[in-house]
Amino acid sequence: MQRKHIALVIGSLRRDSINRKIAQYIQSIAPASWVIDEIHIGDLPVYNQDFDAERIEAYERVRAQIKQADAVLFVTPEHNRSIPAAVKNLLDITSRPVGQSVWTGKRAAVVCASPSTFGGLSSGLHLRQVLEALGVQVMISPEVFLSKAFDLLNEQGDFTNERSQAFVQKFVVAWDVWLDRQIESKGSGTQ
Repeated sequence: MQRKHIALVIGSLRRDSINRKIAQYIQSIAPASWVIDEIHIGDLPVYNQDFDAERIEAYERVRAQIKQADAVLFVTPEHNRSIPAAVKNLLDITSRPVGQSVWTGKRAAVVCASPSTFGGLSSGLHLRQVLEALGVQVMISPEVFLSKAFDLLNEQGDFTNERSQAFVQKFVVAWDVWLDRQIESKGSGTQ
């Protein structure tokens, strides 16, 4: 069984975030081959190109985490029909300075949960667009956009909706299989 080092990005900074609970649920059902390392993004200074010549410890930490990961899992809400600012800041930090992006050739998946009826669709599509521009291969099927998210989980973080729970379980299995194929093709030199 090949180990997969997964970097986890939770797009909400809220302590009681529904996206954090969904990420925790995914971690609880993840295959034994996944080694999950959360990338904490709440302490990152806002990216400024003036910082490119400086060594900022928090920037170096997240760059190293992504560099070491086989894949990155984003579990994120939607803010004003787009990516949360903290996620965009992470993407800017880790794709700079020019020519030193840690994203090229990485694999990723995006899970969005929102109280809206569209389940964070705009955020997910924007995030995927940015990731693809950075050279990341993003799994697109099944797409995970969980609508009316506040009704999906109870206080303990357990799903109250069996259909949504089964869908998230299906996603985890599909991403694991997809990652196996991606890692295998990378090892054989074909893509």
